[in-house]
Amino acid sequence: MSARPERWTKSTVYADMWVDPDDDPRDSDGVSPDGELPTLQDYLRSYRLTLLMKCDGLDAAQLATRSVPPSTMSLLGLLRHLAEVERDWRGWVADPAPKLYGPRDADFDGAVADQAVVDAAYADLAREQAETDALLATFPDLGERVGSEGIAVRELWVHRVEEYARHCGHADLLRECIDGRVGQ
Repeated sequence: MSARPERWTKSTVYADMWVDPDDDPRDSDGVSPDGELPTLQDYLRSYRLTLLMKCDGLDAAQLATRSVPPSTMSLLGLLRHLAEVERDWRGWVADPAPKLYGPRDADFDGAVADQAVVDAAYADLAREQAETDALLATFPDLGERVGSEGIAVRELWVHRVEEYARHCGHADLLRECIDGRVGQ
């Protein structure tokens, strides 16, 4: 990332936006959802889509491009990391599953410019998200305490939203450094 790319956008309406509002898959028609759980689900869905949008159109080498040394963060690493934490969150409720990628930081360290690694990362993320979503769907009462630590289901939902939101901020900066595409 030594060369500074020129900033760019797909938006024709607002030059500082990622895409035009009418083309943004995160925005839905109508009002926001009613209720706490639908609101949390809507925010999580939006941040998940944001992460995928930040990775869209990049090849394996671009996805594996590291941020500033000594960090090992990359967009591909973020995909792998979020698959790993989705799996970890299920361990807050039930028996922990083994790590997907190995010991600490293997999710980032193993994010190499190989299309098979990229394909596996997307598949792992989709699978782990679906499994965590399915588990949490069995707990509609957000105040219910679960797992050996007695964590409230609400706290788990909020933590998920926070994790994706934080990493979408990282993804904004990573993408802009890779090819100049601005965030939204």
